[in-house]
Amino acid sequence: MSTRLPTHLAVGALVRRVNDAGGFAVIRARGEAQTGAILVLIEEHGSVRALERFRDLDDRDSLVPAGPSADGTVMDEYWKKRRVSDPDLWVVELMIPQAERFVAETILAC
Repeated sequence: MSTRLPTHLAVGALVRRVNDAGGFAVIRARGEAQTGAILVLIEEHGSVRALERFRDLDDRDSLVPAGPSADGTVMDEYWKKRRVSDPDLWVVELMIPQAERFVAETILAC
């Protein structure tokens, strides 16, 4: 049995931590509350890249790059297409220095 924190709690914790640290975090799309996938959009220096929480065969979570690393318009198209095929997907956008650290400390630690 998995001890993974429900997705809505992990996403909520990430948003609060980033906002409390003076950054900007917003949920662009809500997915399934308990087991939905998480796609994190990180905006830095005018481009956007994405990380996704991935569960490996050993039942451990990791962060993997997802989609194109491009401007905001291309990334918006990417995650909207993903939501068509996976309506359970959560999409969270972050604007804060060292965003990947916040994601790892919050989502992978849960």
